[in-house]
Amino acid sequence: MKFVSTRGEERVSSFEAVVRGMAGGGALFVPESFPEVSREELTDMLPLDYPERAAYLLGKYFDEYDKDGLLSALRAAYEKFEGSDPVPLVRMESGIYMLELFHGPTCASSDLSAGIFPYLLREGRALLGMKEDLLVATATSGNTGKAVLEAFEGEKGVKAIVFYPDDGASKMQKLQMCTQDGENLDVVAVRGSLDDCTNGVKKFFRNEKFSAAISEKGYRLTLAGSDNIGMLLPKICYFFSAYLDLVSADQIKMGEKVNFCAPTGNFGNLLAGYYAKRMGLPIGSILVASNKNCALTDFFRTGIYDTKRPLYRTMSPALDILFASDIERLLFEASGRNAARTLERMKQLASSGRFSLPSEEISGLQETFYAGSTSEDDTVECIYEFFEEYGYPMDTHTGVAMDVANKYLEKIEDDTMSEKRPMVVLSTASPYKCPQDVLYALTGNDVKDSFKGVKRIHLLTAMKVPEAIKSVRYKPLRFKTAVSPDKMFDAVLKFLG
Repeated sequence: MKFVSTRGEERVSSFEAVVRGMAGGGALFVPESFPEVSREELTDMLPLDYPERAAYLLGKYFDEYDKDGLLSALRAAYEKFEGSDPVPLVRMESGIYMLELFHGPTCASSDLSAGIFPYLLREGRALLGMKEDLLVATATSGNTGKAVLEAFEGEKGVKAIVFYPDDGASKMQKLQMCTQDGENLDVVAVRGSLDDCTNGVKKFFRNEKFSAAISEKGYRLTLAGSDNIGMLLPKICYFFSAYLDLVSADQIKMGEKVNFCAPTGNFGNLLAGYYAKRMGLPIGSILVASNKNCALTDFFRTGIYDTKRPLYRTMSPALDILFASDIERLLFEASGRNAARTLERMKQLASSGRFSLPSEEISGLQETFYAGSTSEDDTVECIYEFFEEYGYPMDTHTGVAMDVANKYLEKIEDDTMSEKRPMVVLSTASPYKCPQDVLYALTGNDVKDSFKGVKRIHLLTAMKVPEAIKSVRYKPLRFKTAVSPDKMFDAVLKFLG
């Protein structure tokens, strides 16, 4: 499988796409084509466990990698998850299911991609004959950053640096990152938004002085997060696995369509669902769930992406973003894989903060995507009512997705022309990742201390407190640096020494 640029004519191997992280000019790599998964192949995957399913699917994209090595790496990554199934599917009521993606070592869905990422980089460097060490950089609101730190702790030949918005992560997320072990790691707060962090990291790739400076120190830059194809493609696997689990449990028949709903974030999960559909997975609608930062929802409704708007701090910080960069890959597909048109839209975004699609392109996307948004009050009410009815606690990001899913189901209930299908909601983080906000949603009580929130949620719900949460309570803060966005370059050079 080869990978091509969303903005140009580059065509590279899978391992080069992984190691480079981004294509030239700030573009993203996409698969040259979508490998098909037939009905027979889906049936053959039914008895497989999750690592085997993931290895089979990823092998269609990463075909230059050793198959046995890929499976071994996936098994090693997912052995660190709690429970026998890394991605359990929980039936809530007739037709509604929760796909739990938070049982990994840092309690968030990013673990499912970050756990395999060091292997992909390690083998990719070997296949390229690369001699330099790697500098892995990422921007995060908390979840992806912690997962990347955990995955690369002690990794030889790699240093990883994480940038997060100083006022844009929960206290627990900050504690998880800033108490991280590993001399090859660094964590830096940025006095700005998640967009500032993301833009700052992407500027590294376009800055020749930066490349020369780290090259002098023996490093080559790459990117972590779903912008890197090596961390995007593993997300496809849990869409397939959820579908297969529904078939295995006799909840659906093979071939029956299923809807999925996920919180927006950087759009990686939702794009992975779209890729899974392109591969042949019987997906009906993909629901895009935003909080009050609803630029992405407005885009799917109007065809206009407008980032010239206020950014709000909310209880779902991973969604506090104005431009979800993985949308570039979807624009590439919507345009008929027209790299020149995609480049022009990215230029429009950079110069004016907005771009628009013609009616035929946005109409095509609307055949798959339904977009909704929710307020803080509605998110709180959804979390509370869901717990009251099912005894099931959700984190704030999942609360956003569930509220949008409920509103969608109410809408189609009133529309006799709409086909009601099973709905799978992606639960992307443990309630203990944002304990203060979850406790408030469940009880109306505010606590200043994260661990008081953890204790009270546990007493109320009896939900097991993950070791990843308990272990940070008495760990010292290692990382205390905060910089302005224009000083991110300097922070990297200081880290490399």
